[in-house]
Amino acid sequence: MEHADLAAAASSVSLWSLFMQAGLIVKLVMIGLIGASVWTWAIVIDKYMTFAKAKRQFDQFEQVFWSGQSLEELYRTLAERQNTGLAAIFVAAMREWKKSFERGARSPIGLQMRIDRAMDVTIARESEHYEARLPSLATIGSAGPFIGLFGTVVGIMTSFQAIAGSKSTNLAVVAPGIAEALLATAIGLVAAIPAVMAYNKFMGDAGKLSSRMEGFADEFSAILSRQIDEKLQPRQAAQ
Repeated sequence: MEHADLAAAASSVSLWSLFMQAGLIVKLVMIGLIGASVWTWAIVIDKYMTFAKAKRQFDQFEQVFWSGQSLEELYRTLAERQNTGLAAIFVAAMREWKKSFERGARSPIGLQMRIDRAMDVTIARESEHYEARLPSLATIGSAGPFIGLFGTVVGIMTSFQAIAGSKSTNLAVVAPGIAEALLATAIGLVAAIPAVMAYNKFMGDAGKLSSRMEGFADEFSAILSRQIDEKLQPRQAAQ
């Protein structure tokens, strides 16, 4: 008879049946974790495409920038576009450069500071764009196991209540509640592990892009500094 009960319990244990048999709280925990897992993979796909596109754009811009093309010509090409990454930094610096000379800039130090500030603001904005939604991955990765553990505790409490109600420690009575508990824990880990791995990878990718932008800004600042000296020195000598 005991073997028959065990066989019946085993046959009824499937993921869907465990979900349907779970209590309201455990169901809400599972649904929340499944939703978090879906959101995690949506962010992963979006960020994978975003970073792949950004790397291509960085490479293409650097190839054009270092090809020897005139800065003025490159600026005219990019000025009317919606730029991101290195192109956005270049346009911000050139826009400040042109505005300052149109207004009769006389101080090379002041002009250099304004250009550097414009590039710094653009770098901060672009970095924020690349890191957007990554904190959600960190939150899911850190909270997911604990939310699953909460479902585990509730499931085990349900098992003990079933034991107390039936006054039997038969595995057929205890198994559903324990299985619900373990399923909640498993879903929590399924949501958390990819989130943690994706967060670490994409934060590393965002850091590399930020480093490339800062490196380009430093190099471009040096180029503009030389041109500022060439333009302002004759003007200052004439005065």
